[in-house]
Amino acid sequence: MKSAFSLVLLFGILSPWIAASSEENAYESSREAMIEEQLTRAGRDIRDERVLKAMAKVPRHEFVPKWQQRFAYEDRPLAIGYDQTISQPFIVAYMTEQLQPRPEDKVLEVGTGSGYQAAVLAELVDEVYSIEIVEPLAEEAARTLKRLGYENVHTRAGDGYKGWPEKAPFDAIIVTCAPEEIPEALVEQLKEGGRMMIPVGPVEAPQKLYLLEKRNDRIEKKAVMDVRFVPMTGGE
Repeated sequence: MKSAFSLVLLFGILSPWIAASSEENAYESSREAMIEEQLTRAGRDIRDERVLKAMAKVPRHEFVPKWQQRFAYEDRPLAIGYDQTISQPFIVAYMTEQLQPRPEDKVLEVGTGSGYQAAVLAELVDEVYSIEIVEPLAEEAARTLKRLGYENVHTRAGDGYKGWPEKAPFDAIIVTCAPEEIPEALVEQLKEGGRMMIPVGPVEAPQKLYLLEKRNDRIEKKAVMDVRFVPMTGGE
């Protein structure tokens, strides 16, 4: 009887750990499926091994509200509150790959949102500076990133239209909200030879995702795809 009681007690102690382990295994399988079905398949063609490794590692479900976690690895954006969204995994991977991040880079992100894109970048570069104009989102993202151990991500609440001038220049800039025109402050804060990914256009019309490169103090701009992002606010 004592032995049976001990087994019941042990099972009661281990049950939460077993459940948590099973859940994490399920999320890991979902990430593997995300890579194969959304990122590397024909027509998507994400090929950068470092980017794929980062996407396979970062727990996207930790960056969405609990009621959205079961959808975290689906091929679509998800609401994160305050009329903001987390981009679909392919868009995150595509923008990251086009940015060509290097291990020694310092990157500016405009539009922290939940912190997911910042976490992906943190796996790839030396330092990430991320700005979010919605203060509660900025605070929540900072807590999530700290809890998950992303010590090389620096966040703040503020107007991303103005960039982060005291930390400029940046090797790369990624913008995850759409202004109607490219902010000059961001162009000025981009290093010579740097790259910027930015969606541009009003929310009610087709937006274009642009890749910008700074060469000889001039900007070369190329539209790479049609997109739809939440509008950039601020810039007053």
